[in-house]
Amino acid sequence: MTKRSKIPVVLTIAGSDSGGGAGIQADLKTFAALGVHGTSAITAVTAQDTTGVSGIHEIPPAMVRAQIETVVKDMEVKFAKTGMLSSSPIISEVSRAITELGLNAVVDPVMVAKSGAHLLRQEALFSLKEALIPVAHVLTPNVEEASALTKMGISSMDDVLRAGGMLLDMGARYVVIKGGHLPGEPVDTLFSRGRPPVFYRGERIPSKTTHGTGCTFSAAIASCLALGYPVEEAVGMAKQFVRNAILHGLEVGRGVGPVNPISDLEMDAEKFRVILSVSDALCLLESSEFAPLLSPECQINLVMSLPLRYASGVESVCGVPGRIANAGGRLKPASCPAFGGSRHVARAVLSAMRHDPYVRSAMNIRYSAEILRVLNDLGYSYSSYDRTKEPEDVKAAEGASIPWGTEEAIKAHGRVPDVIYHTGDWGKEPMMLVFGRDAVEVAMKAIRIARRLAEVTSTGTPSG
Repeated sequence: MTKRSKIPVVLTIAGSDSGGGAGIQADLKTFAALGVHGTSAITAVTAQDTTGVSGIHEIPPAMVRAQIETVVKDMEVKFAKTGMLSSSPIISEVSRAITELGLNAVVDPVMVAKSGAHLLRQEALFSLKEALIPVAHVLTPNVEEASALTKMGISSMDDVLRAGGMLLDMGARYVVIKGGHLPGEPVDTLFSRGRPPVFYRGERIPSKTTHGTGCTFSAAIASCLALGYPVEEAVGMAKQFVRNAILHGLEVGRGVGPVNPISDLEMDAEKFRVILSVSDALCLLESSEFAPLLSPECQINLVMSLPLRYASGVESVCGVPGRIANAGGRLKPASCPAFGGSRHVARAVLSAMRHDPYVRSAMNIRYSAEILRVLNDLGYSYSSYDRTKEPEDVKAAEGASIPWGTEEAIKAHGRVPDVIYHTGDWGKEPMMLVFGRDAVEVAMKAIRIARRLAEVTSTGTPSG
């Protein structure tokens, strides 16, 4: 057996969020998602949810120190991150531990919760500046925190550049000022001594799931550093990680929902499941002697989408680039399944998912009156739309026809049916779409239709 490589261990020194969106809970999720082992030293227990913080109970400083020492001495921790350190005694104890234990600390100077609750006592700001910042490997304030630390107003990039220099002068080795609170597109800026600033530009994501953003960002930086990445690269990776965590945040509670640090893991797992389902379905279709009976002139595509929460467009739908052709009496895919491998059938699935998120797959087949009779015989539900009634503005919009038609058919039926069809228009081939929960289910439906169609065409009547 080969020897397994050691997994890096990262320590979070922060408060507990009973709502699970920030603090220790967000940090540990981030550590796990990025492939490091997460450990913790809890500095405070908070009673909070998505609407606010209703109570704070600080852990005695000696107990905070004991947690840190116990973990570091056993697991050889080199990287840590700090979050909520609410009092001067706790800050002093943590600062000494960082120095004496030789930890590389990513310091998130948490002052105010997303809900507006103060998490840092006013008198502790001096200790933060005098004791903790000088031992910070990376300091990650947002604009408001940078303003409080430097005692200067920050409303422009020029102000950010001035504040970054001042924070370096306080002793931090690296400083990242997060620009999300400034107007315009967000820009994070990395400062280090003797080097020009590095700018990380992003886009503003309209979202109500931003609780835990700062915690996740600093935890991601610490994780990437522990994995061996240099600071400049670690910050960029953390920014992308947080972007995805916000984009796929969790809509829970009545207030500001939490980011989702494990969204990348979930998405990768879902992509694997989707490709596996489409691959299995293609094997079924290739092995069926009847499936070629369903092939239209434009050929076939079989698609399956990621779950609705991750479905952002046709790139979220797995299909077959080049489609599936009738080659010598058997269906043959032109290539391996790939995300973005379909446009037309993919748009139909994305439209259907808005009505039923569990209907994630579809396959186009040719239209015929015989197939309609087969659908009745098999008990499959179906609905249709008339392409000749397509509004002019829909015709003029690229890619709008299929979503429009799918919506029309679903509204007429009251739910997503097994099959949606149209009988064509000028220059448009009549077509049917078979829908299902996954690609294998769709392929099995199609094979049943094809087998019964073969029976009908050979005997003239459906068998019982």
